Order: sequence, then C-alpha cells, then structure tokens
Amino acid sequence: MAGVSTAALALGLLLPAAAFAQAATIPATPNQPGSPPHVDPAPAQTAVVPAGGEADAGADVQPQATAPDGTDSGADIVVTGFRRSLDAALNVKRESVSSVDAIVAEDIAKFPDQNLAESLQRIPGISIQRDAGEGRAITVRGLGAQFTRVRVNGLETVATSTDGASSNRDRAFDFNVFASELFNSIVVHKTAEASLDEGSLGAVVDLNTGNPLGGKSGFTGVLSAQASYNDLSKNTRPRIAGLLSYKSPDGTFGVAVSAAYQKTDNLELGNNTVRWAQARFDSVNGTPCFYNSNTGTTPVANAGGFYRPSTACDTAALAFHPRIPRYGEVFHGRERLGITGSVQWAPSDATKVSIDGLYSRFTEKREEKWAEVLLRSNERSIDLVNPTYDANKNLVSGTLNDAWVRTEHYLRQSKTEFYQLGGSWDQDVTDKFRFTVLGGFSKSTADIPVETTVVFDDRDAQGYKFDYTNSRTPLLSFGTSVTDPANFQLAEIRDRPSTVTNKFRTAQLRTEWDVADGYTLKLGGMYRRFDFDSVSFQRDTAVCGNGGTDLVLGIITCSPTSAFGANAIYGYQVTPALSQLFTLGNAGQPSGTTNQWLVPNLDAATAYTKLYSRTPTLVVGDNRSVSEEVTGGYFQVDAKGDLAGLRYALNAGVRYAHTAQGSTGINSGAVVSVKRDYDDWLPAVNIALFPTEKVILRASAAKVMTRPTLGNLTPGGSADGFNYRVSFGNPQLDPFRASAYDLAAEWYFAPQSILSVALFKKNVESFPVSQSITNATFTSTGLPVSVLSASSPAALNPAQLSQPIWTITTTVNGTGASLKGAEIALQATFKFLPGFLKNFGVLANATFVDSSASYTVQGPATSACVAGATAAAACSFGPLVNATRNATLFGLSKRQYNGTLYYEDQKFSARGSISYRGPYIDANSGTGNVFEGYNSTINVDASLRYKLTPNIEVSLEGTNLTDQYRDRYTDIDANRNYEYNHFGRTFLAGARIKM
Repeated sequence: MAGVSTAALALGLLLPAAAFAQAATIPATPNQPGSPPHVDPAPAQTAVVPAGGEADAGADVQPQATAPDGTDSGADIVVTGFRRSLDAALNVKRESVSSVDAIVAEDIAKFPDQNLAESLQRIPGISIQRDAGEGRAITVRGLGAQFTRVRVNGLETVATSTDGASSNRDRAFDFNVFASELFNSIVVHKTAEASLDEGSLGAVVDLNTGNPLGGKSGFTGVLSAQASYNDLSKNTRPRIAGLLSYKSPDGTFGVAVSAAYQKTDNLELGNNTVRWAQARFDSVNGTPCFYNSNTGTTPVANAGGFYRPSTACDTAALAFHPRIPRYGEVFHGRERLGITGSVQWAPSDATKVSIDGLYSRFTEKREEKWAEVLLRSNERSIDLVNPTYDANKNLVSGTLNDAWVRTEHYLRQSKTEFYQLGGSWDQDVTDKFRFTVLGGFSKSTADIPVETTVVFDDRDAQGYKFDYTNSRTPLLSFGTSVTDPANFQLAEIRDRPSTVTNKFRTAQLRTEWDVADGYTLKLGGMYRRFDFDSVSFQRDTAVCGNGGTDLVLGIITCSPTSAFGANAIYGYQVTPALSQLFTLGNAGQPSGTTNQWLVPNLDAATAYTKLYSRTPTLVVGDNRSVSEEVTGGYFQVDAKGDLAGLRYALNAGVRYAHTAQGSTGINSGAVVSVKRDYDDWLPAVNIALFPTEKVILRASAAKVMTRPTLGNLTPGGSADGFNYRVSFGNPQLDPFRASAYDLAAEWYFAPQSILSVALFKKNVESFPVSQSITNATFTSTGLPVSVLSASSPAALNPAQLSQPIWTITTTVNGTGASLKGAEIALQATFKFLPGFLKNFGVLANATFVDSSASYTVQGPATSACVAGATAAAACSFGPLVNATRNATLFGLSKRQYNGTLYYEDQKFSARGSISYRGPYIDANSGTGNVFEGYNSTINVDASLRYKLTPNIEVSLEGTNLTDQYRDRYTDIDANRNYEYNHFGRTFLAGARIKM
C-alpha cells in the first residue's frame, strides 16, 4: 500500500504545480468539496436545456431568463418532474471529482420510491436485501451492509431495527426505519477521499433532509395521502405525509417541518426447514437401527442401546433430511412515524448556520403460526418408512412414525426509536479561506419487550408424510389429527426480551484555503464516539406436570425417569381453552398438504403458565457492549486546471484515524472488559479528466478500512444448545483493511442522458475468518450452563454437556480476500422519436462482480458408525468434516440488473421498474451444510401519476407485482430448501396537494 500512498500524494502535489498558471474552468460543485452533498429540491434540481437545444417533448417546462453562468440565454427552458430529478442527480455525479451517484426528489416531500433502500437499488452496483417484502439493507459492489457507512445530514449514524427474523446487532444500517418522504436526496460515494469519513469498504451514503433556504420565498405546504392494499393480507392501511416550510423574503432565514406516518398489516406465507441435517433413525423400513429399539411410548429421543449398522440405516443416516419441515404464516403489523425539523440562518453570503433534527419511530408486531415435525435431535425415536433419496443424497420423501409433532405460536412486539440533532456553521472568513464546524448526536434503540413462543407437542405421532420432490413447494401431511386438543400437551414456553442501543456523538472542523486559482488546500479534524450496548433475557422452560396435578417449570428432563417419579409427564394436557384453530392460506402448498391445525392461544397459555411473572435470566452471549472513540484528521489537495491541453480535476490527500476500542462481555460467569487501540493512515487520490465537454474519465486509488463486526468483538461466549455449537468473540480482531482501485468513463451524450462504464477492484488485506474445533465437550469451554436456552435439547439432557459432540468456534484474523467487478449504466431520453414517443426515457444498469475468500467450513459426516459395531460396543456418528473452502464474500451477488422505462408529459407520468439480483451466500451454515444464502430474485414495480391541476396530483403505484417468492437455501452445492415464502403485491392509491 506504500505505492498507493506515494502515488496519491505525489500526484496531488505535482499536477497542480505543473498546471498552476493554466487553470481552466470546470463545472462548479454545488457544495463545498469535502462536505456532505446536500441537493436542494429547488432551484438546484432545475435541469436547463441550453439555448438552441431541444426540450423534451411534453415535459413540464418553464422559461429561464438567464443561464447558470449569469449570461442571457434567450431561450433556455427549465425541465421539471421526474426528468428534473434525473438531471439533478446527473449534475451531482458530473460535478464530483470522485465516483458519486445520487437520487434526488422530484419535488419537496416527493421522493420517487416508497422505501429508501428500494430507491438505492436503481444505482449501479447497489443491490438490496428485502425483509417482509420491503427493502431493509444494501450491498454496494458486492460488499454487505456492515461495510457501508451512512450519514444523516452529514453525521454518521446507525439505525437498528428489529424487523425480520432477528434484530440487527451490527454496524449495518436499516433503511426501513425511515419514511422516504422525509428526505430530498441520497448521495452515494463509491470511492474514498481523505476528507470523507472513514469506515467504509463499500460506500458512504448521505441521506439529506429538507433545506428551507433552498426553496422559494414565503410559505410552502405539501400534503399527500395514500391507501395501501396488500392482496395477500387483503387489508387497506394509510400512508400520510406533509411538509410546511417558510423562507423570509430577504432569503436570510428559513424553517421547515415535515412528518410522515404509515401503517401496514401484511402477511408472509410459505414453508421452512430450519436447515437439513444427518442423523440416525430408530428403524428404516422395519430394519432396526439400534439394538434397543424405541417402543414409541417414551417421550424422549434417546431410548438407549447401541447403533446397529446396516445398508438401510446407514443410507438414511448419511442422507440429509429436513430438520423441522413446516408450513406457516407470519403476520407483520407495522407503524412508521417520522418527523424532521430544520432551521437555517444566513445573515450574509459569507455565513450560514443550520440546525437539523430527525425523529423516527418504527414499531412492529410479528406473529407466527407453524405446524411441524421436530426431527432435530429426535431422530433416535422415529421410525422411517418408504424413504426416497435424490442424487445429492437428500432424503426427499418418507413416512415417519413415533414422530415428534409440534405446533408453535410466536409473538414479538418491538419498537425502534431513532433521534438525531445536529448543527453546522459555514463561514467564509475571506474570499479565499472558509471553514465549517459540524457536530451533533444520535441514538437508536431497538426494544423487544415481548418475544414469546408457546409450544404444543405430540411426541408419538404416527403417519406423518413429507415429500420434497418439488423442493420449494413440498407436501407435508400429518397422519395424526392436529386439530384435536386431546392429542397435544402444552410442552414449552419461552420469552426473550432484549434491547439494543447505538449512540453516536460527532464533532468536526473543516477548513479550506484557495491558495491560488484552481488550487485548494483542505485541513480538518474530527472526533467521534460510538457506543453499542446489547442485553437480552430469557424465560425459556420446558413444562412438566406431576401426574397432571402440579405445574413445574424448570430446566429438567421431562420423562418417566425424571426426578418427579414414574407418574411425571412432559407437559400439560391441551384443552380447547388453551388452543385456537388456524387455517393456512396460499403458501404455495400442493394438494394433500395439511392446512388446518391447532396453535396455542397465547393469552390463555401465558396466563395459565404464569410466564410473564417468572424472573428472567440473563442471556450471557447477548449481554455485551462495545465503545469506540475515534480521533484524527485529514489533509487534502484539490486542484483543477489544464495539462498539455487536457482539462483535469483531482483531489489527493491522507486521512488519519486513531481508534480506542473497549469491549465488554461475560466469560465463565464474570464480566470481562478488554481495551485496545489502533491507528490507520488512509491515503486517497481521485482524478477526473475531460477530453471533451461530454466525456469524463475518472481514476481513483485509496486505502480503506471497516471496523470489525460488533458481535465478534465480545470477550464472552454464547452457546447454541440446539445445534451443539459454542461461539467465542475476539476483541483483538483487526479492522477489515483494503486497497481500492477504480476506473470509469462517462459520456453525457444528451440532456438527462449518460452512458458509463466503471471498473473496480479491492484487495482486502485483513479479513476475519471463523475458526472451529470439533468433537469437543461443552464442559471444556468453561461456560456456565445458564448460557444455554432452557428449552434446547442440550439443556433438557445434561448428559450431552460432557459428550464430544460440540463445535467450538471463534473468529480470528485471516489472510484476506479479493474483489473485482464492472458496472455499466445507461440513462437516456427518446426525444429523437416522433410524436408522443418523445416522452419516453430509460434507465438501465448492470453490475458484474466476483470475489475470492477463504473460509473454514464443516462438511457432512461420512460415517454412520465410527468404532464399535456390536451390542456390547457403542459407535458414534460422524463427525462433521472440517474443510477450507474458497467462495465469494458474504452478501455478494455476481450479477445484478436494474431497468426503468418511464413516460412523462405535462400532466401524465408512468414508470415501470424491474430489478434482478443473482444468488449469493450470506453466512456459514450448520449441521454439515456448506454455506447458506439466497437464490436469485426479480422484483417488478410500477407507478402512474396524473396532474389534475399544477398543484394537485393523483397516483397509483404497485410494488412486487409478480409476487416474488423469497428463496433461501442451505448448502451451496445441494441448494437445499431453507425457506420459501411470499408477501403478496402491494398497491397504493392517493393524492398530493402542494400549496
């Protein structure tokens, strides 16, 4: 990297000197270089068609008296509407020296998409991850959300939500926390600058709210209202947004307030396997697999005896079967409220003071209802009949007797609150020297006061059939009635409240000195403090009844051999009062699938078991904190000029960051804190060349870094008693550090048009990787039993704690990874076509990325019986086989495409968009599966708008018009079904009034 540093600084110092007296004018940037771009909706979004040029036919245009340089244009035309937003975004890109893309609101309080993440996916190189049918996190050029830094009004922050199957307890930014109406622009910095905040290997994303001094004088008001309808949940909910702003006649004072509210009640329907696994069954097609067979009357998985090898038993044991095959429904009830406020004062052209505030509240009620067979850890009690296998050694169909049938009812209530208050002071001290002071704080709290599961079990069910021949839409049929309370016991209750809190405090000073024409020196200093706290509790327990008379709750083995005597039972008899009947809707299930079953009545069951009056215990692995205090500064040279007849612009410099890190966790029952610090010197250079007025060539080189994943920094440990895994953190992890290189060519061949190609490469020099030890015992870890979930098989069967069936995993500093790719983008109007066809335009882009990283994985077991094969000798299963595997970086799709076709005239506009994201892995998997991830997706959205008057507009929009299923897989080679769910189409009809 020393070469990059030397080249960056040498180029930054020598080029301006060579061209010092030959500075040429290039487009002026709308913001002070190095400060966060803040695109004003008016007048900065004005797209000017040069005199003598041709306006787009049918576009909403207004005469413009003067050109941007102040000369009399005579016939300039102002383009408004969607095309104006495209042109404003192109101006941001064109006028930046580094690689930048932007999305700009068509008008104040009129962002072009329902969700910020869904807007971002239109930018080349960006793909999104959806949760409950809505965009949540982004991936930039193949690097996941944890590698992207997000700033709101120039201040770095983290917004953490509890949406989806789990909370975000990392550095990733959840874009679904905010209503899109609160923002007027998004700017994505794809290459680094010394003056740009560090911490990103992927991109720095700027979210900008209102700018009252950028609007017209007097009062401005906007109100929009929409009704949202989802065709799967078949309900209608409101979406409302409004803005009120004022700018004084002399333009020195402005104030703006905006608010947005949305409520949705949507369903997610489909099936889930909770991964696939290998295990030994009690018998296969009548062939006993153990010398002591399970009679079906013992309500525990292990009936004793030693394994009896045979072709039938070994084949079934080494094949992969679904761990928890199930169909179900997930209800997502959400409310999103956002409020922004901005006050700006500019007493002179040399002074501007701004204060910005943002508040967001995102609440969700998530409710799940499942019917399943719990093969996981219970295969020893199950008789397998008529099994069939596919070419990937998957057990794709069969009948199960003495099966453990389970129904679940899950409820999570969550609330994310985010607030930020920031201020800035921009001051021109002289016509050559200026400074900006920026500071503020933010806080994001994700609370889960209720996360409850109640379980009904029938542990000796007969005749359950599964068929995964069509792997994504399996047939699951319960032979035993699952609608009769007499067949079930209330067996488990769980509650897992938790809180995640992120805090940021920021102060920055930026100075700029124009030492000569076309030559600017920048010097700045910064201070940031980030605090992360996570705490989680549990009330998990098995339910045991002593002869049906006493309710006993605790970590015990519920069986006739338990401490409660021969009359003990594993649960309490279910009654109609404790249950409710559930009917499955359209989950893609084939004919013959069981569609009705009983689930626990949560109110009745939690009251009966007194769940919420139980004292919660601490979940040790989730009780952790990280604090980071970052101090440093930067030096940067900006230059523009002419060298041998070629116009250029560049910035080059170096950024220094000192990170003081503190990590706290619980290890062996004691609170442990570890402190460390490290330094980073981050040189960066960006060059833009202008061979013609319409062509820009760009190049950049930089050293970049991202701080380690928060969950990996804890000095404590956590345990998974379901999959027999123990994970330890490592507070000594180094940051992700990389050298980044970019080349790009841009051709602005017509108004609102561009054809661009960009090549990029990142050499990741330090890449934390997982390291595992297999065949260990839980006892050897030194962790207390309390780290286990009380309802897990390991907690319910303490003998497993001393068995060598555990995998111990930690994260260590690895050898690195590489990434390279290309982006191709086209934006064009069809003004060359005749008649109304002139009003069409297109946006299209494609991204191709590849990467290579080395991972330690655990592959499948290769033996069903290791050592011993007689009634007098036991033999063990497995073990899973450790291996090193090369694959792409997590979250990286090798191919992604986006396209939008639009039409716009003076009154009517229409847009249709399609987005394709290729398959990708997102994590190491478990139970012998190598990686897990998502298969490709295609999402189609459309919108129609019509202006009844210049100030009143009606709209109709549709998202996910093809009702795309989310297809998650486990094992990259076999592509086994993990989950296959859909969310329905959403339609929004509404009106917007501007005053």
